[in-house]
This record gives sequence, C-alpha cells and structure tokens, in this order.
Amino acid sequence: MDTTLNGTIGRPVRIPLRDEAELTGNLAIPKAARGIVIFAHGSGSSRLSPRNQYVARVLGEAGLGTLLVDLLTEAEEQEDELTGGLRFDIGFLTSRLVDTIHWVMQSEEARELPIGLFGASTGAAAALAASAMECREVRAVVSRGGRPDLASRVLALVSAPTLLIVGGDDVQVLALNRDAYARLRCERRLTVVPGATHLFEEPGALEAVARHASEWFTQHLAPPSERAGTRELRAQPRSA
Repeated sequence: MDTTLNGTIGRPVRIPLRDEAELTGNLAIPKAARGIVIFAHGSGSSRLSPRNQYVARVLGEAGLGTLLVDLLTEAEEQEDELTGGLRFDIGFLTSRLVDTIHWVMQSEEARELPIGLFGASTGAAAALAASAMECREVRAVVSRGGRPDLASRVLALVSAPTLLIVGGDDVQVLALNRDAYARLRCERRLTVVPGATHLFEEPGALEAVARHASEWFTQHLAPPSERAGTRELRAQPRSA
C-alpha cells in the first residue's frame, strides 16, 4: 500500500478537466489490483479526511486501488465555505466525477481496472448520477451516510450494483435512503449500522462501513470468472 509519512493513502496526482481546471487527488494501486474505487466525498470533507483515508486503507488491504479526489479546486472550496452552494450542486459535482472517471480510464496505471464509486453525503448523489451516465464503466457503487435523494431523477437509471450504508441513529438520512432504495432498479442493498450517527464516529461504526464496502467492491469488481461462482446477494434491506 502506498502510504506517505503523514499517513495519507496514495501519491498526489493532478486530474485535468474539460474546463481547463485541475483537480487534486491521491492515487494508490496495490500489486495485482482487482479494481479501483474513486471516492466522492461530501460537504465539508476532503481527500485527506481521516474517515475516507481509513476506508481507503481497508480497501487497499483487500487488493483494491483507490483514488481520493477533491471535486472542487482550491478556489472553489474557498467559495463554497462562504456560500455552501457548490456542495449541493449535484450536476456540477457529477460532471467533475465523470471527468475523473475518464481520467482513470486513460491512465496507464488504472485503465484496465474495473471501476467502483464510493460516495459520502452529497458525494453519494454525484456517484449515483455519474453511474447512471457511465453505466458501462462503473461496476459498483457504495454510499456512506449519503444523500441519494439529491439524485432522485436518475435513480431508476442506475444499473451498477449499489450498497447504501446508513447509521441507525441518523434518522432523517435513513428515511431518505429507504425511499431511494425503493426507487433503484439495480441490484441493491440497504445496510443499517445500529447506533451509528451521520459521521459514524461511534466505536466500531466506521469499521463496519469499511468492512461492508470492502465486501461489496470485492464481489462486484472481481473478474467474471470469480463472480460466476459467487452466490448472488438478495436485493433487500439488511441490518449490520
């Protein structure tokens, strides 16, 4: 696993965009990687978030590459701190995530790897919307404490297997995820982590998130020969 001295997962990369701006990310590809997971974090977070870094580390230990990327430039982040507008502009965030997917598909290190998306908070809506747009490229989606309701118009178009992870005590977001679950038409699962709130700060909560995400991505990003012998998961809610 590629880890810098300060514990950050991956090496810094710059991702050029169609509008000539650049995004900053951290890319880590383990040997014999089974796939790559792109992180789309939510409001008030970043690629350096300890929560995202922890999940990325667990995915890396499972043989998955990770790309943690800030979907806003530094100037846009400063603007968003003042206005709070960009973090809820799902169309804007989705376009940035789609550009990132295209960059991964063209990169020498990761272009042959199946792609998964891990979204948190508003980033989960962008992940689902990007999945609907890039349905042939995105093989799996995981939402952590996400706001899939913000992508409600495209939920029925998502074809990638989708895992929604929500804290049992995150009452409002849990209700929104249950509604989104009913709208999805793909293989899906709703997993509730008992006693957890929105940020999964309770003992063992984030570990549960990482475990569920790792299992989901490992299953759905595996080569077809490995998936053929794997029992299909039933598409129904399940508590952790």
